[in-house]
Amino acid sequence: MVNNEKQNRLISSNKQAKHDYFLSSFIECGIVLTGTEIKSLRKNGCSLKDSYVKILHHEAFILGMHIAKYEQGTIYNHDENRSRKLLLHKNEILKLENKVMKEGYTLIATKVYLVKGRCKVEIALAKGKKLYDKREDEKKRSIEKNLREIKNERNY
Repeated sequence: MVNNEKQNRLISSNKQAKHDYFLSSFIECGIVLTGTEIKSLRKNGCSLKDSYVKILHHEAFILGMHIAKYEQGTIYNHDENRSRKLLLHKNEILKLENKVMKEGYTLIATKVYLVKGRCKVEIALAKGKKLYDKREDEKKRSIEKNLREIKNERNY
């Protein structure tokens, strides 16, 4: 039996996305990387803070994803903030494009991880939150935290 933790290794996650957006419809897709990019991902990770997905000419690209330069790279090292192509089926791209164009969604990258040595990106359809939505979420989190603390005190 193979251990799943060794097969799926989280490289980076976009925690800010949950705070700023209502997320729905998570999709796993591949990403086209050069040799130094995948080596740098395995060693240093990446940043998804300002990244988003754009669909151009029926192809999906991730923009704003920062992968640091590979230290042992030569003059052929990669550009840190270049746009990278995402690998999706044509009908998946068309569905996402319709949601973005007609319903006002945004495509956000939420996670980057390795599956059996292959780099995968999890993207989600997102709708922006208003300030009062963010405050409501903060209230819910603090109430749940207080309830957990009370429950833990009673157990001791």
